[in-house]
Amino acid sequence: MYDTMLEIRWFERTLADRAVQGQGRGFVGHLYPGQEAVATGASYALERTDFVLSTHRPHGHGLAKGVDMNRLAAELYQKATGLNGGYGGSMHFCDPAVGFLGADGIVGPGASFGTGVAHALKVRGEGRVALVYGGDGHYASPHFHSAISEAVVNKLPFIYLIENNQYLQYTHRDMITTLEDYATAAAALDLPAVVVDGQDVLAVYDTVKRAVDRARSGDGPTFIEAKTYRYYMHSGTAGVTPGELGAFGPDPLLVNITSRPEREVRAWLAKDPIDLFRRTLTQFGLLTDEQAMEREQAAKAKAEEAFRLAEAAPVPQAEDALRNVFASGTVEPRHIVS
Repeated sequence: MYDTMLEIRWFERTLADRAVQGQGRGFVGHLYPGQEAVATGASYALERTDFVLSTHRPHGHGLAKGVDMNRLAAELYQKATGLNGGYGGSMHFCDPAVGFLGADGIVGPGASFGTGVAHALKVRGEGRVALVYGGDGHYASPHFHSAISEAVVNKLPFIYLIENNQYLQYTHRDMITTLEDYATAAAALDLPAVVVDGQDVLAVYDTVKRAVDRARSGDGPTFIEAKTYRYYMHSGTAGVTPGELGAFGPDPLLVNITSRPEREVRAWLAKDPIDLFRRTLTQFGLLTDEQAMEREQAAKAKAEEAFRLAEAAPVPQAEDALRNVFASGTVEPRHIVS
C-alpha cells in the first residue's frame, strides 16, 4: 500500500513538473496528490475482478486498481502505445482487464453508470461489486440521488465513495451546502453512510472492506465519504514549481485570482497521507527510515522511466483516426412496425 501511494504521488509530480518545463504533450489533466490514501485503501479492499468507475481526476484511481504505469503515461501523452492507443487521454482512459471501467469527464453520471454495472453483477450472481468514485461536485449532481435510490431499492452490490477534497473546481464546499457531511444526505435516503479520514489509508481500507463484505453478502450498497484534500489546482499546472509538492498562488483560469489561501494548502500538507502512513509503519517496526527513502526513490525512478518511454513512443497513425468509430461489415435489413 505504501509503494502504491508513492507511485501515484510520483507519477503525478513527474507529469506536472515535466509539463511546467515544456516536456511532453497532451492535456495534463486533474492531479491527484493529497488523496492517495483514498484510492489505495479502497483498491486494496477490492478484488481484481471487482469494478471501479472514476471521475475526471482519475490517474490515482487507475494506478491503484492496477493500470500499467507505462501505458498510462503513454496514454496521457497521446501515444500509440498508450492504454487506449492515445485516444482516451487523461479523462477517458480505461482498462477493463484490471476492473477499471474508465474515467469520466462529466461530473456525476459515473454514479448512474455504476448502478448499471452493479445491476449486471447482481444478475450474474458472481459476488462481485462495483465501486464508484465521486468528488464534491457529485453532491450537486442529480445523479447523486437517483443512483443512491436505485441502489437502495434494488439492494445492489454498489459502493459510492465520495472524495470530499473541499472544492468543486474553484468553489469551496461551504458555498453549496450547509451540511457538515455529504453522508447526511445519503443516510436520509436510507443508505448506510460512513465518514472516514481520507488521509488514513488503513482507515479507508477498513471502511471500504466492510462495505465490500456487505455488498458481496447481498445486503446492498454503502455510501462512504472520505475527508481529504488536493494539493494542486483544479486542473493543469498553474502555481507549480518543479521539485516542489503542491500549487500556490493565483490561477490564470480565474484571471489570476487565488482560489484558496496558501495557509490552507500548507495545513493539509502537514497531514500528508504518505507521511502519516510512513510514521505508522516505522513506529510498528515494519519499515526503517532508510527503507522508506529507498522505496520513494524507486517510485520516483519508475515514474521518470514511464514518461521517458512515453516521450519516445510513436504517435498514432493519422489513418487510424476513424478506427472504432464506424461499424464495419453489413447489417441485415429489419422490418419496423409502425
